[in-house]
Amino acid sequence: MELERLSACQLGKLVNDLEVSPTDVVAYFTKRIMERNPSINAFTYTKFAEAMIEAKSLEQRLAKNEDVGPFAGVPIALKDFLPSKKGWTNSHGGVAAMIREDTEDSVFYKAARECGAIAIGKTNAPAFAFRGTTDNKLYGPTSTPFAIGYNSGGSSGGSAAAVADGLILIGEGSDGGGSIRIPSSWCGCYGFKASVGTIPSVNRPDGWSASHPYCFNGAITKTVEDSAMMLNHMQGYNPRDPFSAYRKKRDFLELMKKPVKQMRIGYTDDFGIFTIDEEVKQIVRQAALSFQELGCVVEPVDFKFHYSQNDYAELWCKSICFDTATDMELWKKDGFDIVKDHRNELPEEFIYWNDVMLKSSIVDLRKINEMRTEILDVQEDVFETYDIILSPVTICPPVKNTNDGNTKGPKEVNGKQIEQLIGFCETFFENFTGNPAASIPAGLTKEGLPVGLQIIGRKFMDEDVLAASYAYEQIHPWSYDIPLARKITK
Repeated sequence: MELERLSACQLGKLVNDLEVSPTDVVAYFTKRIMERNPSINAFTYTKFAEAMIEAKSLEQRLAKNEDVGPFAGVPIALKDFLPSKKGWTNSHGGVAAMIREDTEDSVFYKAARECGAIAIGKTNAPAFAFRGTTDNKLYGPTSTPFAIGYNSGGSSGGSAAAVADGLILIGEGSDGGGSIRIPSSWCGCYGFKASVGTIPSVNRPDGWSASHPYCFNGAITKTVEDSAMMLNHMQGYNPRDPFSAYRKKRDFLELMKKPVKQMRIGYTDDFGIFTIDEEVKQIVRQAALSFQELGCVVEPVDFKFHYSQNDYAELWCKSICFDTATDMELWKKDGFDIVKDHRNELPEEFIYWNDVMLKSSIVDLRKINEMRTEILDVQEDVFETYDIILSPVTICPPVKNTNDGNTKGPKEVNGKQIEQLIGFCETFFENFTGNPAASIPAGLTKEGLPVGLQIIGRKFMDEDVLAASYAYEQIHPWSYDIPLARKITK
């Protein structure tokens, strides 16, 4: 049986029905990771022995007819960025000087463990998750399984590549500018980012640190159903999260099946400001129009933004560094000057933007908030008419990896200069506003590179995004044959 071709829900059912054992599952995926990971570089480290111990424990519970959860024995991976499993380590995205023991479990891991899943290792990410590609000085670049040597997208690129190549069935993602959606797009996966307040995020010592822009924990999966199941277990209210919304828990497995007929959908190629690769535009436009087959009203929509693509990309760079620059200054008081003592481990772009923020004034911070407010208002103007907004996830297909640990997005598209950290992504607006959004596979370029369609919903209407995604999946189920059947390169 080719377990890698199953969804997490499908494999979990087989394990619960005792048709396959958790130890056999772990052994199967251990072998697969050892054979295939070297060519895509998805994992930074693995914990096979620990996973096998958990699998044996799970078997004992199953033998006692215990309810072990819908993802019983399903292999998952955690993102090697922030703490995600007590006793493991994180590198903050491939920064050797930042390697620390995990002091807590992430919301993703708690939910996956509750469902019976087994963590098998950690996956690659860029330094401080500060870009839409996955590469770093410690571990190097991650490739999309669709084309070795082309980047997986970031910052959760290791997780997306591992899911796409059938090394695991669910990967942890975090999303502060598109870091779940971008790699899902470039790896042909499904990536869902919830509304602000849906999944609790408790940060200390600054409880508001994940709000500029909003940062989210989430899952990268093969199917919409798997994401809905994870969201069922990740959702919740936590009063220690200042943005956590107190509301009754929703069953997203049922809500994803709600009818989408007569939904009003606004489609945009570029939000009125992005320049976009023509082939990507045509693939995503065709995917968007397919919602007409589902009885939806699909219309082009205009956005009235006042700044440029690069202006907003630089706004994101500044906003992210509001926290990192502060952290690094506070670390100096404890004798840890990462830029002075470990500069060679960091991307120069990261150092530059943190320096910009350190030199910023209170007036500069006000300007950041005003631009963010404009994004909110312009988008809400559109949502007065439409239930869903569709757009490309990125303006280009996956880029080639470089050999310097610093792969970035394209320098230019259609002859226009592009900010290379996030400027090639149409995702980060939703991190400024907090709206739910997802990436679903829209198709492949002539070269066989994946392209993603972004689905954006009204704030707190996570079920609309899942329903639109699920309906699209029913008429256009995406195939994993290409990455799963790829030849292994040494």
